[in-house]
Amino acid sequence: MLSEIFWTFLVTSILGCMLATTRMLYKSKCRSVECCGLKIIRDVEGEEKIDERIIPSLEKRDEDLI
Repeated sequence: MLSEIFWTFLVTSILGCMLATTRMLYKSKCRSVECCGLKIIRDVEGEEKIDERIIPSLEKRDEDLI
């Protein structure tokens, strides 16, 4: 019988893999993605504008901590 430690490890690993894949997909600048019959068309220009506003504010916050 499988123990609770195994199930905890398995669930954590699966969630970590899903989060890493989601992050990789977000960072990719592909306009359209098609996988397993699912087609996603993204507004890359809008995301780049949002990232340009967020990243400088995060860098400023990191400088304040140093």
